[in-house]
Amino acid sequence: MVAMALKDRIRAIKLELMALAVAAQDTRTPRRAKILLLFLLAYAASPIDLIPDFIPVLGLLDEVILLPIGIWMAVRMIPQDVMDAARARAREGKLPANWLAGVFVLLLWAASIAALAWWWVNRHGAASPGA
Repeated sequence: MVAMALKDRIRAIKLELMALAVAAQDTRTPRRAKILLLFLLAYAASPIDLIPDFIPVLGLLDEVILLPIGIWMAVRMIPQDVMDAARARAREGKLPANWLAGVFVLLLWAASIAALAWWWVNRHGAASPGA
């Protein structure tokens, strides 16, 4: 009984994420909602978490707390008629394929890794040739 309720809840969150992906491409969606959606969907799709999943209990807190709060905030920013249309498209499985967004997320992570590597090298210094 509880397992079924949990599966239904997970299915509803997945549907809401798909609807938000559709709503993000609608011209009636406000820009601030699109920016929040960009970060929310990138975080949800990213294999990199703020708190790694292998840390007991804490590792899943970011998914359990951050994603639902982000979804709630984004849904409240988007006009109701836009969300209704987006949910209908998500239920039908008609989702937009946006390769540009995927490339942007990959470039964002690559830039983050490059910036971290640059910081590390400058902070700890490159190995001196004579040492």
